[in-house]
Amino acid sequence: MTMESINPATGETLERYEPMSGAEVQEIIGLAERSFVDWSRTSVPHRAALMRNAAGLLRERAGVFAELMALEMGKPLPQGRAEIEKCAWVCEYYAEHAEGFLADEVAATDASRSYVAFRPLGVVLAVMPWNFPFWQVFRFAAPGLMAGNAAVLKHASNVVGCALAIEAVFREAGFPEHVFRTLVVGSGAVRAVIRAPQVRAVTLTGSGPAGRAVASAAGEALKKTVLELGGSDPYVVLDDADLAATVETCVNSRLINSGQSCIAAKRFIVVDAIREEFEARYTALMATKRMGPPLEGDVDLGPQARVDLRDELHDQVVRSIDRGARVLLGATVPEEPGAFYPPSVLADVRPGMPAYDEELFGPVAAIIAARDESDAVRIANDSAFGLGAAVFTRDLDRGERLARDALHAGACFVNAFVKSDPRLPFGGIKESGYGRELAAFGIREFVNVKAVYVR
Repeated sequence: MTMESINPATGETLERYEPMSGAEVQEIIGLAERSFVDWSRTSVPHRAALMRNAAGLLRERAGVFAELMALEMGKPLPQGRAEIEKCAWVCEYYAEHAEGFLADEVAATDASRSYVAFRPLGVVLAVMPWNFPFWQVFRFAAPGLMAGNAAVLKHASNVVGCALAIEAVFREAGFPEHVFRTLVVGSGAVRAVIRAPQVRAVTLTGSGPAGRAVASAAGEALKKTVLELGGSDPYVVLDDADLAATVETCVNSRLINSGQSCIAAKRFIVVDAIREEFEARYTALMATKRMGPPLEGDVDLGPQARVDLRDELHDQVVRSIDRGARVLLGATVPEEPGAFYPPSVLADVRPGMPAYDEELFGPVAAIIAARDESDAVRIANDSAFGLGAAVFTRDLDRGERLARDALHAGACFVNAFVKSDPRLPFGGIKESGYGRELAAFGIREFVNVKAVYVR
């Protein structure tokens, strides 16, 4: 079936792509493996020089790539340029630090010499989503290639243009032609790629069902996986929070990427003492945010990536309202063409509502009342997800205690919105997945941690 790239702001078909045949896919995987053999023998400083070239190309073409993202999945231009800058940053980060992360670690044993070496695995399959079509890929590819691996990318079907652009960046930066390749295939082809003997491991960022399918296929083939899945991040607002700063941070986090981010704030758990004031301030600020065509550049949020995703979001909102949620803002489908959904706020959210139990992947905030700190932590942890969490309080010791010891998530922030950073490990627990990306942990996920013992 032909794959289409559709502008979510207009419904216009931008490009059609014929999926690769099974034979073409297997040929590319074979070429990647052969490329890996030579690539794995190159020095880390050599790889670093090429990775810096890639960073330079990204910055040079930031405007072009931001426009491509705006057209294919609706990201506003300033956010697209910021995404490309972050990709350049992660390239430079691993160019600078990979050698240290991969250095042998001496172990004291009864041998004359013993140590741990970190050696590349081979070809790694990356199954990536559409919401951050460049960042999600570079977040894996920069450490993966610096470790000496090769990569094949199965990107989301609506951002094939971005996938091919990323492949071109690595090629033009001087990487061997087949060390990073894009597979233009649908999700139905993934299982066969995982089964290919040349593929040694799989990383996926995506939904829970996609994660289960990939983990199952990889498990059958006894291949390592890293999964970064959905999230329903709780933001705990305590009675001593600086409300003006807190509300601004919470609104900005909820609207990142038009609300389509696994680590965007989704559940705002507010203690009763300040809940009414928080609701009023939050709703007022959300109401000022401008929705519009992403190419205009000065909008706060563009369309959702696809009409079907917008409609699924609205269904979750409607079912939450039917079960007692109170609408403070939005919650209606615009009459204009495109996949737009307005900034929306639901209050009185309780268990049994999709806004409480499920991930709302769009610009909809769920405000949940808590009696006190203990109740707020209980509600925050009352979730199948565990990707990120945040707490807001003027008492930094109190906030750090809750972030470190009480909140169940892979990343916990105090008085700030949750974000990925090359210097910190990134990943979740529970149904948000397992394994880590970024920092030293990320580059070591896809290496052979090899014990070397010399008598």
